[in-house]
Amino acid sequence: MRKALLLTLIVFLMAFMPSSTVAAPAAQTEVGVLFGGQWSLTNESGIASTNLSDLPPIVEVYTATWCGNCVDVEHALDNIENETAIQQYHIHRAINEIQDPLGSIEIDQRFIDRYGTMAPPAVIFNGTTIKAGSIPEAASLEDEFTVLSDIHLSLIGDSDFAWTPTTQGNGFVAWSLDIENMVAPEGSSIVAQAWIVEDSARFEDGSNGLENYPHVVRGIIEIGHLNVTGESVAMTGNTTITLPAAYDGSDLSVHLLYQLNYPIEVVDDVNQGDECENTDCGEDDQSIPAAPMVVSLSVFIAAALIRKD
Repeated sequence: MRKALLLTLIVFLMAFMPSSTVAAPAAQTEVGVLFGGQWSLTNESGIASTNLSDLPPIVEVYTATWCGNCVDVEHALDNIENETAIQQYHIHRAINEIQDPLGSIEIDQRFIDRYGTMAPPAVIFNGTTIKAGSIPEAASLEDEFTVLSDIHLSLIGDSDFAWTPTTQGNGFVAWSLDIENMVAPEGSSIVAQAWIVEDSARFEDGSNGLENYPHVVRGIIEIGHLNVTGESVAMTGNTTITLPAAYDGSDLSVHLLYQLNYPIEVVDDVNQGDECENTDCGEDDQSIPAAPMVVSLSVFIAAALIRKD
C-alpha cells in the first residue's frame, strides 16, 4: 500500500514539472540571397559606391511588440552588431494582429510569402538562412548568430546608390548593380528595392516591455527588376518614390537592397509552425503529457498496485 501511494505521488508531481524545449536548428531558405544595405537619412542627400564584398550581412528579424522571446533574440543581435557589422531590419507582424501597430500587411505578406512563417521570433541571414525561436544550438544566441552572420555570399562586383530628398515625403533614388559571378537557377530574377526604416518607434503598450522598438521597416518599394540570364548581371535605374509615414518622430532612412528570387511558387514553412496569436512562439516544445492525463494514469497505477498488495 505504501509503495502504491509513493508511486502515485511521484507520478503526480511529474505532471507539474516544467516542459523541456530543444533548439530549432538553422535551416536553408532556398529562396535566393538578399544583399545590399547602402543607405541615407531621408532628409539628407547621400551617395555611396561599394564593392559587393564590403557590404554588411543583412539580418531580417521577424518580431512583435508582444513577443517576449523576441527580446532575447534582439538583445543578442545588438550584442554582436559592432563585432559582425550586421545590418538589422525588423519586420513586425501585422496580419491578424491586434496588439502590434508597427507592421504593415504588405511587408508582413512579403515575409510570409518568401520565408513561409508567421511565428516570431525568426531571424534571416542574407536571405539564405533562417533561425526560428530563441533557444540557441550553440552556447549562446550571440555565438550562434555570430557564426550565421559570417557566411559570405562571395559575390564579385559593385553597387552604387544615391538619394536626394525632393519635396516633403518624396525623394529621388538612383542605383546601379554589376555582378560578375551570379549563380542562380534558370528563371531567377533580381529585384532592386528601397527599404524605408524607422530608427526607433516608441510604443509604451508593448507587452514585452521594450517600449522603444528599433530598425522598424515601414515600407518596401520595388524600384527595379531584372531577369537573370547568366553569371554576368548589370542593372541600373532611377525613380522618385513617396515615403511611408514614420510611426512617430522623423528618423526615417532609405536603404538599397537587392532580392534574388528563385523561380518557385511556394515557400516551404521552414519552421513547420502554425500561426501564433498573441503569445511567445518559435520554440520547438517537446513536453510531457498534460497534467490531467498523468494524474489519471497515476490513479490506475495505484489501483493496480493496491490489488496486488
